[in-house]
Amino acid sequence: MNAHRTADIGFARLDLGREQRTGTPEVVYAAGKTPEQTVACLGALLEGGASLAWATRVDDVTATAIRERWPDARLDTDARCAFVGDLPAPVGNVLVLTAGTSDGPVAAEVEATLAASGVGCTRVDDVGVAGVHRVLAVAPELAAADAVVVVAGMDGALPSVVAGLTDRLVVAVPTSVGYGAAFEGLAALLTMLTACAPGVLVVNIDNGFGAGVAAARISKTAQR
Repeated sequence: MNAHRTADIGFARLDLGREQRTGTPEVVYAAGKTPEQTVACLGALLEGGASLAWATRVDDVTATAIRERWPDARLDTDARCAFVGDLPAPVGNVLVLTAGTSDGPVAAEVEATLAASGVGCTRVDDVGVAGVHRVLAVAPELAAADAVVVVAGMDGALPSVVAGLTDRLVVAVPTSVGYGAAFEGLAALLTMLTACAPGVLVVNIDNGFGAGVAAARISKTAQR
């Protein structure tokens, strides 16, 4: 199969060979698109041979349009993701930790991304450093994981603590959770970038999708 195939649908040129080249398929970013455009993109991916067409940042109106077009579509309202087709069977295991319940929507996007990538996931919520004993309690889960994704806002300190407890790569996701001086996630981002513990990979603010893809590739490499 041609790894450089595209589908030109006028307003978008979809990369049909991305999964073959990179292991991760073309994924539709629905934010900023009309519901009709998102549906058209998903349809073009399916027509191009994708077994699973996948959209992120799906709002309620777009979710309704997707369900009208494909009644059996899988909609994850927490993750704001939509899937048309069959999710692959999971292999491996990625541990997803949140500092607090408010970080849940971004963690849900990580979890949905892992599921669509065919990677197993264990999620533990609310283990922030305000009660550091909660982090120590997940030591067995850390030892069993192929990689760890840590989702945190506020001061963003949790990834550094976790990286000091495990030999697994830690993918850190800053969230826009926090009071005014958190600057909508900038404080957490800078803390994670300057983490004292080595072995921390940092993605952009609220980028659960990017973190999920990175962790999935790590896990799949470990399985191979």
